[in-house]
Amino acid sequence: MVSKVLLSVLLAVAAAAPQSYRPPSNTYSAPGGSSGPVVPILVDDREGPDQFGNYNFNFETGDGISRQEQGAPQGELGAVASQGGWSFTFPDGTPGVFSFVADGAGYQPQSNLLPTPHPLPAHAIAQIEKARQEDAAGASHSSAPSRNYGLP
Repeated sequence: MVSKVLLSVLLAVAAAAPQSYRPPSNTYSAPGGSSGPVVPILVDDREGPDQFGNYNFNFETGDGISRQEQGAPQGELGAVASQGGWSFTFPDGTPGVFSFVADGAGYQPQSNLLPTPHPLPAHAIAQIEKARQEDAAGASHSSAPSRNYGLP
């Protein structure tokens, strides 16, 4: 009885196995299981980092994505300052172009696609200016905080 069950299981496994081999198509499978066309890399230039820490790279793909960056040590501590950018095209045809500088002042990206804060309303600017003037006037009179809480 056990041998009949085992034989049946083996036959089912053999029947479920693929019957032929096909070479992979011109697609890739992403970790989530989706697939798409293979995008060729048209340019892939890389240099460094050299003995001093200088480096640069540039690459471009067949679907219009490009990325470039250069970096070199700066200052006494040799922290690497870099600059570069990337570009691509959105599905609707809109170009996406970004550039950046990363140095002692931090990472500073630039693009007309980055969000910007709304401008402050005039009353807020007036309040900030009044507070600045009060701070400046208070600093010139005394360095100790006032204890009268605005009372005469």
